[in-house]
Amino acid sequence: MELVRKLKQRAAAGNPVAVGIVGCGMMGSGLAHAINNIEGMAVRAIADIAPERGIETFLEMGRERDDIVVTEALGAAHDALAAGRAVVTPDAMLMPRLEAVEAGVEATGVPEVGASVAYECIMNRKPIVMLNVETDVTVGAYLSRMARRMGTVYTVASGDEPGVCKMLFEQARLMGFEVVCLGKGKNNPIDHEVTPNSCAEEARRRGLSPKILASFVDGTKTMVEMAAVSNATGLLPDVPGMHGAKVELDELLDRFIPRRDGGIFERRGVVDYSTGAIAPGVFAIVYSDDARIRQDMKFITGADGPYYLHFRPYHLCDLETPQSLAEAVLLGEVTVAPEAMHAEVVAVAKHDLEPGQAVGTIGGAETYGRIYTYREARSRHAIPIGVAEHGTVTAPVSKGEMLTEENFAPDDSTFIYRLRRMQDSILERES
Repeated sequence: MELVRKLKQRAAAGNPVAVGIVGCGMMGSGLAHAINNIEGMAVRAIADIAPERGIETFLEMGRERDDIVVTEALGAAHDALAAGRAVVTPDAMLMPRLEAVEAGVEATGVPEVGASVAYECIMNRKPIVMLNVETDVTVGAYLSRMARRMGTVYTVASGDEPGVCKMLFEQARLMGFEVVCLGKGKNNPIDHEVTPNSCAEEARRRGLSPKILASFVDGTKTMVEMAAVSNATGLLPDVPGMHGAKVELDELLDRFIPRRDGGIFERRGVVDYSTGAIAPGVFAIVYSDDARIRQDMKFITGADGPYYLHFRPYHLCDLETPQSLAEAVLLGEVTVAPEAMHAEVVAVAKHDLEPGQAVGTIGGAETYGRIYTYREARSRHAIPIGVAEHGTVTAPVSKGEMLTEENFAPDDSTFIYRLRRMQDSILERES
């Protein structure tokens, strides 16, 4: 691909890839610093509901305060960028409209914001890289199709688990292997009862938002990440919520295979996760019954097969996202995007919910996400986690019960809800 060479050419021409970032929390600010150290790429604009975070990030990267323009006005932002100044704005929807910004990154983790920003980037034929997988598993199938029609790129970022899992998938298929399982390591057991209040102190120590930490601990993030992998590859969750078996690295080949061969799966071709020492890595269990491939694998690796482990012991989150940006802008390539809806992450009650009760955001006190096959979720009229935010309970929901159209009313005024309705309509016509 020679991305580094191509970026050097852009730098030599005085035309680095100009990036706008929406969301300047832990991921967004980290990405900005990574880009700041890459020849041929530059952060031109940052949108965040708290503009001081964008200002601080630009200052940390060496900009002078007088060189940073804070504005919500399109004309003022255009003028600032034309003069070589940096732009910070509290208006997320300003970034997609900035002509001097070549590509956008959505890093808020808020489904509604992510859907709106991605849509506007696509409408402006601007590549959009998603560090917001919550949006992707809700309306990514629609946005991906829309981007292809508009001649631009919609993609989830490299570095996040879906991106590195997809990399393992592509490598395995291009070596002639069947992919039995794609998985990730999770560094803590799932606690479905965690709330932002109960994990607030740990979140403070780790420099995280309590809601973000709660979404990791309650399992929602893992479900979302592996649903994105499923939708991009066609691999399915073997059971609702996946197995999540706690195994050591050297036990993966014995456990994460079909039951008929001594493992835990009903089928080949699944997504799953494991807690324990595997985190923060990702893995693929692959299979071949070709005698020559098995002979070569024995010679090269010492493994007998027919199942083999491909393991990457890390994923580097935002630090790897610039690769997706370079591929999208320079090559028009997607890192990972849904080919269809194979999996769904549905909203499940953390405790008993009563009629009239409002449901908060992902990582809140009311719900967590659980992965199902898309077909099962649809047959049960389940509410996707990405459209549950700010909806209202309409009938009693017991702890551990999924939210459905029979007991819950989503907020139908949101943009992501409208996109989801359009996506559902298209997929129903095709089924």
